[in-house]
Amino acid sequence: MPNNPYTSALTDLLINQAQEFIGIYDAAQGKFIRANEAGARLLGFASEQEFLQRTPEALPLALPPGANWPMVLQEAQQNGPLEVEIDPSRSSGAACRGLLEVTRFDSDGHPYCLVRLSEQGRLQQAERELAQSVRRFEAVVANATIGIIMCDRSGTIVSANRLSEQQFGYVPGELLGQRIEMLVPSAISGHHESLRKSFNAHPSVRAMGAHRGDLEAQRKDGSVFPVEVSLSYFNLDDELYVVSYIIDITYKKEAERELVAQRQRVERLNAELEQKVADRTHALLSTLEQLEQRSEELAQALAAEQELGELKSRFVSMASHEFRTPLTAVLTSATLIEKYPGGDQQDKRLKHLHRIRASVNHLNDILEEFLSVGKIEEGKIEARPVSLDIATLLHETVADVHGMLKAGQTIAETVQCSGPVRLDPSLLRKILVNLLSNAIKYSGENSVVRVHADCNGQRLLLQVQDQGMGISREDQEHLFERFFRARNVTNVPGTGLGLYIIGKYLELMGGRIELQSELNVGTTVTITIPYENHPAD
Repeated sequence: MPNNPYTSALTDLLINQAQEFIGIYDAAQGKFIRANEAGARLLGFASEQEFLQRTPEALPLALPPGANWPMVLQEAQQNGPLEVEIDPSRSSGAACRGLLEVTRFDSDGHPYCLVRLSEQGRLQQAERELAQSVRRFEAVVANATIGIIMCDRSGTIVSANRLSEQQFGYVPGELLGQRIEMLVPSAISGHHESLRKSFNAHPSVRAMGAHRGDLEAQRKDGSVFPVEVSLSYFNLDDELYVVSYIIDITYKKEAERELVAQRQRVERLNAELEQKVADRTHALLSTLEQLEQRSEELAQALAAEQELGELKSRFVSMASHEFRTPLTAVLTSATLIEKYPGGDQQDKRLKHLHRIRASVNHLNDILEEFLSVGKIEEGKIEARPVSLDIATLLHETVADVHGMLKAGQTIAETVQCSGPVRLDPSLLRKILVNLLSNAIKYSGENSVVRVHADCNGQRLLLQVQDQGMGISREDQEHLFERFFRARNVTNVPGTGLGLYIIGKYLELMGGRIELQSELNVGTTVTITIPYENHPAD
């Protein structure tokens, strides 16, 4: 043999890995030059070296009668590989049946033989194990809890287990040799054949009918039933075999339908329950809204009643004071007039007559305020704008209240309005009279009341400023309520309706009012009213 390290290492590996006897026989020298350790022990030798020390004729290899090593080797050289059944006897005298294989080969022109001895017991054990594996496999397939059908490339059934025969209603063995398409519903059997051919061209392990919806199979009696099918394949002797694993899912489908029906019932019951809850919730919310509305109405009624009671108390207090004072003055003056019957006492009589006239005018003003409140709340007063001159209106109004001035009091008026504007002169005059009379009434002697009018940006700004007693912050919050009077003016005549009426007039004219006041310093009232700056036609 050539001295090649690679060849030598490979030869050693192959020989030493074998569990049977493998030896290399040098035909020219007539002896074995190699043997594996496992093979040497198979023949009863302790080692390869002990085996190689024996001549072939002395080896415990009992050839068939009439045969010898030269004959076996000669036949192997002439006819090729040779197989001979032998009954070798180990060196210990024990017998071992086996199969002897002799193969001639040359290396660099040198003849050699590869000798293999397979122990027949091992072969028989392998055959028994193979047979047991086959029987186990057949038992598994026969008793499987799913249907298993095997067909060849042409679609012919070559194997079917017991359950598959029961699934399709056939007796044992009846399916063998039949076409697989007979198990497919007649309506799609032609299409199934094209699908089968497509699978044969590209076989794979997969579920059948993926992305095509539910599958159905056809029984012998023509009835159909739902199935799930998985496919696998294998090749044997260049033949493709396809294995179908079939599960009858009739009960599963019925359970799914029942589950869907139950889900629909539950959803319907849930919807009905939700509707009932919604209806009940709506009814409760409606009841709560009604209760809240009723509570709000009661609260408003209570507040109105409380306000009415408070207004009543204010009115009684105001009326008892405002009416009693002038009436007392009238009665007193009338009584005194009776005491001056003589013609020389005319001056005294005129004095008291003037006092009676002033008291009656005061009563008339009070009644006028009451009537104004009633007309306002009944909606009988409307703003009627006409073209007017602010400077003229202001000058006339100041002249009207001039008789109300106390000793040393003066009114300083300034006007910055260049032309006529469209406003209601009656309402505007009443607002000015009310503001000026308040400023005069609540200011002391020798004080100055300032009134300023400014027409700018289509709005009229009127400002009345006094140097009077002022109003506390607490009282300022209630100044525009009916019959309200500040706590520091109870000794000054008044109805508590003036600012209330002013506020209502301004609402009719689209204006607004602001008040700034400080105790013992004075009060400034500012009103703004929008207007049209062109005269009426």
